[in-house]
Amino acid sequence: MNTLPTLLQGFFTDRLIRQRQASPHTIAAYRDTMKLLLGFAARSAHKQPADLDLADLDAVMIGAFLTHLEADRGNAVTTRNARLAAIHALFRYAALNAPEYAALIERVLAIPAKRCDRAIIGYLTHEQAASVLSAPDRSTWLGRRDHALLLLAIQTGLRVSELIALRVQDVHLGTGPHVRCHGKGRKDRITPLTKTTVAVLRVWLAEHGSQPDQPLFTTGRGQALSRDAVQGLVAKHAATAARTCPSLAGHKVTPHTLRHTAAMALLQAGVDVTVIALWLGHEQVDTTLIYLKADLTLKQAALDRVTPLDTPHGRYQPPDAVLAFPDSL
Repeated sequence: MNTLPTLLQGFFTDRLIRQRQASPHTIAAYRDTMKLLLGFAARSAHKQPADLDLADLDAVMIGAFLTHLEADRGNAVTTRNARLAAIHALFRYAALNAPEYAALIERVLAIPAKRCDRAIIGYLTHEQAASVLSAPDRSTWLGRRDHALLLLAIQTGLRVSELIALRVQDVHLGTGPHVRCHGKGRKDRITPLTKTTVAVLRVWLAEHGSQPDQPLFTTGRGQALSRDAVQGLVAKHAATAARTCPSLAGHKVTPHTLRHTAAMALLQAGVDVTVIALWLGHEQVDTTLIYLKADLTLKQAALDRVTPLDTPHGRYQPPDAVLAFPDSL
């Protein structure tokens, strides 16, 4: 009996949706991984995907698939590891529901994630951020929308998924102004707003509309912005800003760069990393420590406190009072 279709259906409906209550983004990522894996395995085994069995997805096949991702599809190591994590999740579910494949499952679960280099995060300096914020043409509706979105992203550090999911009712501009978002891991959090951001959002809401369930940032047709749309407008305004800010030339600015910019601004202002972790919605404080590694200002301050190597050791001795008198003449 072919157990693979039953396992796949149970994995998505029972494990991911019912038990784990996984987010739509997680389900979509796992779905894409399984489609790629089954397509590769079907071509390799010369079968139709519906005819594949769990026995066809052995460790050798999984290893070949991971190599295919990097060599043929040009995926980065991080993408390869994310695909492997999804496969491991499926096989952990299979271990409970198809024990007759225990040996095969054990070998697949033993495939390790691949180590990779960790690049230093990219973020905007104060001058660069100001140039990006001034790039939209605020004489137009789209320019005012983009300016409000960019300012909110740089000040709050919201993820792009959180930005496009915001509704008008999530923004509170009265006493204690803040924005409420439903973030990664199904966690709600509140982020305070500065006076500048409040002023811009108040103007935007007055022009955009005040229906509570309306998306905060929309297209010209009133639809919520997509991730690609936000990515495109950020890149467009960064390219415009590079004409007046040469340091932006050659830099790839993404919505996540704006999130990093918010975190670095807080860090350089002396905010504790635990507070920054809460601000960004990080599950672990260790995730926030990447900003310490990227901050040259903190490293320079530490270097300034270090005694130069050519400085003689010992305590300072004032000159003899008698000898000091002739020197004063």
